[in-house]
Amino acid sequence: MRKQILSFIVTLTVVFTACNTGGDMKTTDEMKATTTEDFQYFVEQFADLKIMRYQVPGFEDLNLQQKKLIYYLSEAALCGRDIIFDQNYKNNLKVRKTLEEIYKNYQGNRESEDFKNFVVYLKRVWFSNGIHHHYSSDKFIPAFPVEYLSELMKNSPDADFPVADGETVAQIQQEMQSILFDPTVAPKKVSLDSSGDLIKNSACNFYEGVTQAEAEAFYAKQKDPNDPTPISYGLNSKLVKENGVIKEEVYKIGGLYGPALEKAAYWLNKAAEVAESEHQKAIIEKLIEFYQTGDLETFDEFNILWVQELSASVDFVNGFTETYGDPLGMKATWESVVDFKDEEATKRTEIISANAQWFEDHSPTDPRFKKESVKGVSAKVITVAQLGGDCYPSTPIGINLPNADWIRAEHGSKSVTMENITYAYDQAAIGNGFLEEFCYSEEEIELAKKYGFMAGNLHTDLHECLGHGSGKLLPGTSSEALKNYSSALEESRADLFALYYLMDDKMVELGIMPSLDVAKAEYNGYIRNGLMTQLTRIELGKNIEQAHMRNRQLISKWCYEKGLAENVIEQVKKDGKTYYKINDYNKLRNLFGALLAEVQRIKSEGDYEAGKDLVETYGVVVDPTLHKEVIDRYQKLNLAPYGGFVNPVLKPVVENDEIADITVDYSEGYAEQMLRYSRDYSFLK
Repeated sequence: MRKQILSFIVTLTVVFTACNTGGDMKTTDEMKATTTEDFQYFVEQFADLKIMRYQVPGFEDLNLQQKKLIYYLSEAALCGRDIIFDQNYKNNLKVRKTLEEIYKNYQGNRESEDFKNFVVYLKRVWFSNGIHHHYSSDKFIPAFPVEYLSELMKNSPDADFPVADGETVAQIQQEMQSILFDPTVAPKKVSLDSSGDLIKNSACNFYEGVTQAEAEAFYAKQKDPNDPTPISYGLNSKLVKENGVIKEEVYKIGGLYGPALEKAAYWLNKAAEVAESEHQKAIIEKLIEFYQTGDLETFDEFNILWVQELSASVDFVNGFTETYGDPLGMKATWESVVDFKDEEATKRTEIISANAQWFEDHSPTDPRFKKESVKGVSAKVITVAQLGGDCYPSTPIGINLPNADWIRAEHGSKSVTMENITYAYDQAAIGNGFLEEFCYSEEEIELAKKYGFMAGNLHTDLHECLGHGSGKLLPGTSSEALKNYSSALEESRADLFALYYLMDDKMVELGIMPSLDVAKAEYNGYIRNGLMTQLTRIELGKNIEQAHMRNRQLISKWCYEKGLAENVIEQVKKDGKTYYKINDYNKLRNLFGALLAEVQRIKSEGDYEAGKDLVETYGVVVDPTLHKEVIDRYQKLNLAPYGGFVNPVLKPVVENDEIADITVDYSEGYAEQMLRYSRDYSFLK
């Protein structure tokens, strides 16, 4: 999935208070009018994580058929939870079940510091869908001593530990000690270090017994370079070697992850019965067929049907889509989003998508790489009703699908901006002091306060709607040519497209924003984040590995260095602190355009070496002195650099054995929800 991760959640610290622009962009007051005034967005904070709630404004105005559809799709979304745990690491389910049994049954001192640290560790495992950090992919080690695990298990006499046939609880304890505490066991979920074997150095559960070279050779034999409509090879399978033979274990009903997919299909069948149209029903039935067969041609048929559905209010993502979790960028994690259209806010994205050809024609890229005819670009603003799999608890703020370049070229793409999610981030971060600490001037702070919410949403609109959908590959160029650098470069391309056009008079002319001050607010925040504040997410002494973070530093650092001669971006010291100040926004826009042209060339030509050089030179290495300074300043604010959500609970109201209504309950807590999900949606052993 080409998805927009919120660049730094605490940059959205204040609400948008500018005038409405033609009715298509909601002000904060208008957002509040559709939500509960005393709604508590913040739930709790631990480690480097903040847990929040999001509201589902407008749900009560939907008709019963639409509510039922959302409910059934939401149940299907929750059925894949075990899948993402297992995909992230082969022992994650065993770890989660062991820790949960301790949490529910431990009879020792539950007020001790060791037990409190145990609870924090379990909450981190829930949040990351496993033992590796959801963003850095490094394994996190418990803060309690290794010998305390024996105490926990010994004093949980009623625990139902996941003991296999012939296995003892003592053996599970020894296994857990190794998995949890040994830094050499599964140290990194996804390694992007091209100097080593990417598969061998990654703990993700997409390969077993094969090397990177063997995996690449296996799929190279299957691919036809002259096929204009290639399937997404390897997307829904685990590649294993048995008795010296390499083969795929396919995700499907009756195959790998079959029990979970069968449950998801059950709810999808019920959703098909209340679909808003025959076309939408056909989409859901095609997805069920894909789960039954595992056939990737069927998956392409599903995507084509899905991208053509533009009339329904309710929509969804469900399936194996996200490839960031595979070091080779081929195999997809399971994820789901259930949503319905925000009709008023969608007006602005409809304007953007209606002008897609103008944006493509006026792009600063080489004409050879532009689409002569932009097809099927659609965009909308959505209200999220449920998150699942790789989109939960940590979620994107925008999505652009499908991923297959040939489907995008021939049939178009769909883009969404999740405005109730960005609003929840915004509300949960009000008054936290972040802007005052890292902005250079009062003018910069005021721009962020006035236009930050609008600027962030418009950046996501452009990133998803036009950025990912822009440009084309030259004939004969493989979509996988950039290998482990593909994700960082693709996100850079989409970000650069958005940044370049935010400062275009066309945006004001179209009535999408009131002035170019909106772009200035976004430029300030982007450069500040890319050069400085995102470093709060990285441990001291480490460099950047996550694709979105590499993308943001790549863009910011490249523009800073290329603009030094004209002092476009200036590093300023004030009161012993470092700041970055933009001196010429128009020249910075030109730099964004120049870099966009180069990144598009790299993708269109499949220039792996140039892409590698760009990412490694600008996107990876961290300045250790600046890093320490930023960490020290940030820690004083007592903020969490990462955020995620608990889902609202959709509850059927049953009368005379029929669903008469669906209500939304926001009262469920974080641990309460995680334990309920483990009880009700655990379908894998």
